This record gives sequence, C-alpha cells and structure tokens, in this order.
Amino acid sequence: MDVRPVIVMTGATNGMGRLAALDLARRGARLGIVARSRPKADALRQEIEQVAPGTPIDVFPADLSLLAEVRRAGEEITAHYPRIDVLINNAGLHAFSARVTSDGYAEMTAVNYLAPWVLTDALRDRLTASAPARIVTVASRASLRAGTIDPLKDLTDTADFTRRGSSPRYGRSKLMDIMFTQELGRQLQGTGVAVTCCCPGFNATGLGRELPLAGALEKVLAALNIGNPQHGADIIVKLATDPEFAGSAGGYFAAKTAEPLQCPEIGRGEAVQRSLWEATAELVHDIRRPHSA
Repeated sequence: MDVRPVIVMTGATNGMGRLAALDLARRGARLGIVARSRPKADALRQEIEQVAPGTPIDVFPADLSLLAEVRRAGEEITAHYPRIDVLINNAGLHAFSARVTSDGYAEMTAVNYLAPWVLTDALRDRLTASAPARIVTVASRASLRAGTIDPLKDLTDTADFTRRGSSPRYGRSKLMDIMFTQELGRQLQGTGVAVTCCCPGFNATGLGRELPLAGALEKVLAALNIGNPQHGADIIVKLATDPEFAGSAGGYFAAKTAEPLQCPEIGRGEAVQRSLWEATAELVHDIRRPHSA
C-alpha cells in the first residue's frame, strides 16, 4: 500500500513551482501534475527522478485558460486517486496585453482565478473525504494594486489595456484568489481541510516574458540574487506540509517569514467575498460538478 501523500499541483514545470515540486518529491510525495506542455512535464519527471528516484508522478494534461479542460482534469484526477492530501493552485501569468480566451474570458482572469476555482471545486469532495487535507493557492501582494473590485463586472471584463494598465488587472486577479481562499476557508472550517494562500514575493523567473529585454533583465536580477524563486517555493511547501498551518481556515501568508498578511481592504469583508464566490459559481455553473451547491 502506497502511503506517500498525494499532492496535486498546477504550474509545476517552471519557476518556483518547479522548485516546490522538487522539494515535495524529496519529502516523499506522490505528485499529480496538471500541465499544458507534455515535453515540459516529461522534463520535470526526469529532473525529479534524478533528485528523488522512484517518485511516482502522474501528469494530467490541461490548458488552464480553458475551463472545460480544467474541469476534465479535475474529473481525471478524482478518478485516479482514492485520496488527495494537498491541492496546490500555483499556475499564473501576467499578460501585458489584453487576450481573450475561446471561452470569452480575459486570459489573466481565467488562468489566475477561474481555473483554480474550478479545479478546487472539482476536487473539493475528494479533499474533504481525505481529511486531514490542504488547499494552497498562490496569490500576491500585487493585489494591493487592484484599486477596485466589482465581482459581477470584473469576472467578465475583457476590455483592452496597455502594458502599464496590466498591473491593476493582474492585481485584481490575485485579489480574487485571496478572497476565494478566505471564503472557502469559512465554508470548509471544521472539515479537516486547511485552506491557505500566499504571496510568493517578487519572482524573477520568467519575468515579463512579453517585455523587451526580459531575458537579459532576468539574468541581471539572478546575478544580484533579486527575485529568487526559491523564496516562493519555500512558502508553498511550508503551507503544504508544515503542521503549523494544518488548522488554517483562509490564512494569507508572506514568503520568507510566513507572517500573516491581510487581504487588501477592498476585498476584505465577508459580504464582498461571498458576493465574488456566488458570482463565480453562477458564471461557471454549466461546467461545475453536477452535485455542487
């Protein structure tokens, strides 16, 4: 009987997600990787085999910008694992120009917020049945740049924006992650499922892939030890494994220190967090679990 904890993770093939996956493998986890690129997933598998030989790794292909694929991946994961110990929603992007998915959502909203929501929803019953279990979502203090939050409007906003205007849009998607975490924490309180999110700190890996000279800037920052993705990986692993966070019901924590952070004021109230939850549930109603409330 395999007693390894099962950890399902998005965004594990690059940056801090890759570092977190390597660390979790060293700690004896069985990894379920949700990834769009099979070659990148295979490369991660080979790297893990070098540092933690024999680690079981299962790959579930999905484009996280397409919610039906996210839902399908969730169904496949549930069918594959009789228990899930941890779900880590790590994948995310900062787009510097407006792109709309074939579902009709802004790409950043889809990948950064709607995909984690749908995947968590799909795995929720299995996680609850597996308690003690954990859900970890990567948010960001970029949420402070959101400026405003209007759930009904922001979820479906596909308006164009400039490179400079991308910052509040990215921040808003990460604010939604914090709000989602805190509402989910209330809903799952007493079930044995710990719910947390984190700010991984400034991460230079993959910095602004769409920006001119981004590669050169990343190398300079790495040489100066600025934006080290290991800090983000460390807080992800800590929230996923450390007994200190086993009872958290919606906590938001900082990289390096793991100090508690507050949700930005505009998204802090229980009423607005519930409003976002309800608006999201209605928006994705057609692809949710048939038995979802």
